[in-house]
Amino acid sequence: MTENAETPGSRDDLQSTLESFQQTLRGQIDDRRQTIVTVAVVVAVGMATVAYLLGRRSGRRKSAIIDIRRL
Repeated sequence: MTENAETPGSRDDLQSTLESFQQTLRGQIDDRRQTIVTVAVVVAVGMATVAYLLGRRSGRRKSAIIDIRRL
């Protein structure tokens, strides 16, 4: 076996590796943030539209049609 596999890395090595991983992850999130926000807004508007249309339809069903006749 090699000597590196037997001895653990130093604290600085571990810290630099984790910081590198965090920077990469933050970069990917920042790159996709605009897309994520756009998709979320489109989904929210779509859901609001569907809820409005379904509520309007059920309101039409429940409303009574009243004929007033003169006697």
